[in-house]
Amino acid sequence: MTPEKVTDTAVTDTPEEGYERGLGSRQVQMIAIGGAIGVGLFLGAGANIAKAGPSLILMYALAGGIIFFIMRALGELLLYRPVSGSFAEYSREFLGPFFGYFTGWTYWLMWVVTGMAELTAAAIYVNYWFPAVPQWVTALVFLVILFGVNLISVKLFGELEFWFSMVKVTALIGMIVIGLGVLTFGFSSAGDTAAVSNLWAFDGFFPKGVGSSLMTLQGVMFAYLAVELVGVTAGESQDPEKTLPKAINTLPWRIALFYVGALTVILCVVKWTEFAPGVSPFVEAFAKIGIPAGAGIVNFVVLTAALSSCNSGMYSTGRMLRNLADSGEAPAVFRKLSSTKTPAFGITVSVLFMGIGVVLNYVVPEKAFGYVTSVATAAGIWTWLMILISHVLYRRAVVAGRLPASSFPAPGGSAFSWVAIVFLLFVTGLIAYDADSRVCLYVMAGWAAALGVGWAVLKSRNPEITARREPEFEKVG
Repeated sequence: MTPEKVTDTAVTDTPEEGYERGLGSRQVQMIAIGGAIGVGLFLGAGANIAKAGPSLILMYALAGGIIFFIMRALGELLLYRPVSGSFAEYSREFLGPFFGYFTGWTYWLMWVVTGMAELTAAAIYVNYWFPAVPQWVTALVFLVILFGVNLISVKLFGELEFWFSMVKVTALIGMIVIGLGVLTFGFSSAGDTAAVSNLWAFDGFFPKGVGSSLMTLQGVMFAYLAVELVGVTAGESQDPEKTLPKAINTLPWRIALFYVGALTVILCVVKWTEFAPGVSPFVEAFAKIGIPAGAGIVNFVVLTAALSSCNSGMYSTGRMLRNLADSGEAPAVFRKLSSTKTPAFGITVSVLFMGIGVVLNYVVPEKAFGYVTSVATAAGIWTWLMILISHVLYRRAVVAGRLPASSFPAPGGSAFSWVAIVFLLFVTGLIAYDADSRVCLYVMAGWAAALGVGWAVLKSRNPEITARREPEFEKVG
C-alpha cells in the first residue's frame, strides 16, 4: 500500500519499545566519542604505519570524511523515525523485509567478531604487565565481567561507557599536548630527533607507494567501526531529537583531533620506520619519549579502549536480536526483557558466541586479531551500505511527498551518500585484491548462504513475516 502524501516536516518515532530511556545526553555524547576511538587506532595503526608510513594520516582523513557522510545519512533517518536497531528497521522499510533480516543478523555478526577482536587486544595489553598469563585466561575474565555489567541495566552500561570514553579522550588529548611539547621545546630523549620533517624525510610521504597506502584503507575502516552505535542508542536515549544531531555533528572534529591529529603528532615525534605491527604506536612513542611509566599509562588507556568497544558490542547485539525477534526474524525468546529492561537472553547468547574469541586466543593467539578484524570490516561495510542506500530511497520518498521530511537533513541531499557508496565498493575491491584479507569475503559468502537458507525456512513457515509492512508513526513533541 502506498503511504499517504505528507507535506509537513515532522520528527517521528515508533511506539514504545519497552526499553528504559536511561541514556542521558552526556552518556550518548561519550558513546559517540568512544565509538570513534577504538582498538583499530590504538593497536591496528601499528601495522598500517609499517605498510603506508606517514601517508596513513591522509587515509584516516579520507575515510573519516566518508564516515561523516554515512553518519549524516543515518542522522537524517534517525530523526525521521528513531528506533532501536535502526539500520535493520530502515533496510526493512526501504529495501524490503529480506534486507532488514540480513542487515540485522549481519550487524549482530559484526559486533560478535568485533568483541572477539577487542578481547584479543585486551589480552595482548595485559601481557605487557603479566607476560606469564595466557591470553585466553585474560580474555575470558574480561568477557565475564562485561557480561555482568550489561545484564544489570542500561544506566550502568552508559555510565561505564562514559568513563571508558573519558579515559580515552583525556589520554589522547594528553598525548597530543605532550607530543607538541616535545616538538616545540625538544625535551625528553626523543627531542633531538622529533621534527615535522619526519613526515617526509624517510623515503617521502608515500614511502611504499600510493597503492600500498590505499591497501591500508580496509584496516582504517575497521578503526571507524562503531561510530554508527549512536543509532542503536536511539531507542534508549532520553531526548533523541536533541542528543543525536549533536553527537553526529561533533564527529568531524573528533576525527580531526583523535585520529588525524594524534597520528600526525606521533609520526612527527617518532619516525615511522620505528613502528611495527602488533605494537601500539602510542605505547611505542611514549617508550621512545622516555617519560617514567608513560608507556604503562598508555597501555592502560588502550586496554580501556578495547574493553569499551567490547562493552558496546554486548549492548548492541542484544538490542539487534530483539529487533529481529520483534519482526519474526529471530526466535521469540529474544524479544523478552529482563526485570531491569535489558534484552538479557540476547546478550547471553551473543556473549557465548564472543567466547569463540577466547578459543581463538588459545589456539592461534598470534593470528586471532587479524582473522576477526577482517570479518568485522566486511560486515561493517555491508551495514554502512544499507544505511546509505536506505537514505537514498528515503530522500526519493520525501521529494515525492510520500514521507515526512526529517528535522536533521543531510547536506547535499543524497549526493554524498552516493559518494560514500562508491568509496565503500572500492574498499571492498581492495579487500578482494589482498590475499590476506580476502578470506573474510569467503566467510561472508558462507554467512549469506546460511542466512538465505534461514530466510527460506521463515518464508515457508510464516509467509506473512516476509511481507513488506508499513512503519507505525507517532509524533514526538
